[in-house]
Amino acid sequence: MFTVDCKRDPDWLPKALEGLRVLGYTLVEGVLQPGQVDATRGRMYEVQQAIRDDVGAERLESAGELGVLRLMAAYDEHFLSLLELPELLEIVDATVSPTAILHLQNGFILPPQPEGNGRGGTFQQSFHRDFPRYVNGYLCSVNTLLALDDFTKENGGTIVVPGTHQRPERPDDRFLEAAAESVECPAGSAIVFDSTLWHAAGVNRSGHDRSGINQQFTRSFLKQQVDYVRALGDDLVGRQPDRVQQLLGWYTRVVTSLDEYYQPAEHRLYRAGQG
Repeated sequence: MFTVDCKRDPDWLPKALEGLRVLGYTLVEGVLQPGQVDATRGRMYEVQQAIRDDVGAERLESAGELGVLRLMAAYDEHFLSLLELPELLEIVDATVSPTAILHLQNGFILPPQPEGNGRGGTFQQSFHRDFPRYVNGYLCSVNTLLALDDFTKENGGTIVVPGTHQRPERPDDRFLEAAAESVECPAGSAIVFDSTLWHAAGVNRSGHDRSGINQQFTRSFLKQQVDYVRALGDDLVGRQPDRVQQLLGWYTRVVTSLDEYYQPAEHRLYRAGQG
């Protein structure tokens, strides 16, 4: 497992980028402080209940997901502060460019699962890529998975298959199983990976929830999983710092009328220089 400490190692960034290039992933320790971890974890449970109240347990269960929390910022603005973490922004800038946008921000509260159900039975627990396209080695997307609990093999910490990124074909299933590694790390760490890396969520046998937040960033010309500007609303997005607005897609909106199209440069929805 390739690990760097962003608080203690002044050369952590070039090392992290090289790990990302060669292995497809890097573990970065020290991204969140203990107080940030505790506050964020607690707010996730509040958001989880709010989503259940809004969407309904039946619809959530029919989606075939396990403990996934989508669009958390619509329920708690706190989650937008995770887009300001300086270490993660340095990685985003150096990989998918300073004009990258947020493709998704999903929380995970992985509950304990009973013995005897194999990999757990959900999509996230099967081997997959978060960016399922090969673009001749061009890096289009990077993930930063924040651990809000210690990730261990027992509690279903993320499983990666090093070196399987940027490949046009799916590796053989027998190889994936044999070469897979469970990423174990302390709370506050970030698992940074090329979104074409084959990986899976583990199965939680610990008896306790395991929580984290996955933030995926893409080149600005790719569609987001959620239209965050429309979903969060102009007032909420407008209150954010410029960089957070840019990451949410505020500078890459699509016009809906000629009036919006024919605007001075400073008022255009899709600003110049966004990649």
